[in-house]
Amino acid sequence: MELSFAAATDVGRQRNHNEDNFLIDKKLRLFMVADGMGGHAAGEVASSIAVHEIRDAVNNKKDLLDRYRVDHPGVQPYEILQVLEHAVQEACGAVFRRAQAEPDKRGMGTTATVLLIAGTGDHLRGFIAHVGDSRVYLARQNQVHVLTEDHSLMNELVRRGKLNREQIETSPYKQYKNAVTRAVGVNGSVEVDTFDFDILPGDRFLICSDGMYAYVDEGELPRQLADGEVKEVPKRLVEVANKGGGHDNITAVVIRVSTTSAELSPKTSEVGLKLDVLKGMQMFRFLSFKELAQVAAIAQSSEFAKDQTVFSVGQPGDAMYIVASGSVKLLKGDSLVAELGRGHHFGELALVERSSRSLTAIASEPTRLVVIGRKDFLDLIKREPAAAVKMLWSFVQVLGQRLRKTNDDLADALHGDKHGGKTETDNLAQE
Repeated sequence: MELSFAAATDVGRQRNHNEDNFLIDKKLRLFMVADGMGGHAAGEVASSIAVHEIRDAVNNKKDLLDRYRVDHPGVQPYEILQVLEHAVQEACGAVFRRAQAEPDKRGMGTTATVLLIAGTGDHLRGFIAHVGDSRVYLARQNQVHVLTEDHSLMNELVRRGKLNREQIETSPYKQYKNAVTRAVGVNGSVEVDTFDFDILPGDRFLICSDGMYAYVDEGELPRQLADGEVKEVPKRLVEVANKGGGHDNITAVVIRVSTTSAELSPKTSEVGLKLDVLKGMQMFRFLSFKELAQVAAIAQSSEFAKDQTVFSVGQPGDAMYIVASGSVKLLKGDSLVAELGRGHHFGELALVERSSRSLTAIASEPTRLVVIGRKDFLDLIKREPAAAVKMLWSFVQVLGQRLRKTNDDLADALHGDKHGGKTETDNLAQE
């Protein structure tokens, strides 16, 4: 997959200087936007320091990125995320020290939203590090997904249920609309959101400051990011923001992923398959696209031939399985308990407890399964508490449904014993 990209920035209609900064490093495939804040042009200084410090810190780990690019087995995605988090912390310290050294710049800070694209060929992966209220948008298959969460007062109030987004303009908190709850450089360190995900051919990204996304029409964004030469896209987006009022500095970085070289590759198909299967499951129905992509990142795809055993009674359970294609028979001895097709899952208790398998699972035909291991699942819910609550709540509902069915079956069996070992259904059938 090949990348094309372009950027534009503008002071807007209501500011007298531009405190936004952006950076594109073609060799590192590193893209970022920083929206500075502070008096006496200190915001411009903060954002400039941040983008250069982050770039230098990432470049210092170029050997790690190169090894990941050639699919070196010793380099894991979490190591790349650690590189980005460290880079943002380096920038935070540098901005803070500059502010302490120059009294007129005390309290200056900046947002920092970073996208690194790593990997090679048909397997590209996106890595995001994010602080503040700039954003990363992903346009995929005519849908738009926001891959970052605003660290702003208004978003925090919405998240806590104090108001909804439609009430923001009439809220008494409107005067704090631009207040951020996290920024790079205000203190010596900062909490950094990090996230990695698979990139597909045809994906299009917009990294932008709030002066841009205030005027984004998400319904139009897929078309806007796809139309014409890539170098013209950021300019057109800036024009849209200025026509809308240009209340703040405006910055847009646009990245396109080609659809030619690897559109039908096995790895690319696997990524799409995992997402499609997972989003159809009740257990993951409350997850956002970002959260679903995090689950897909820990899921593996495995193929089984007809009559091949997936697992046997008594084996340790350490994973949940979802049928992506084909079908699986669940057996108790020689008795068929169930036959599961596409979208059904089994072995889910292994995600939350160590136990032995109580059934044998065998592929009824050539079958592909999506597999989620317990260790990876537990690591994910530790890192992502909000997603963990959603998944575990759904998990409890699934288990509740299973328990009710078991109780109903037991009640039917007991009732059948009172009728000579036959259920009412059996008796009606005989009649």
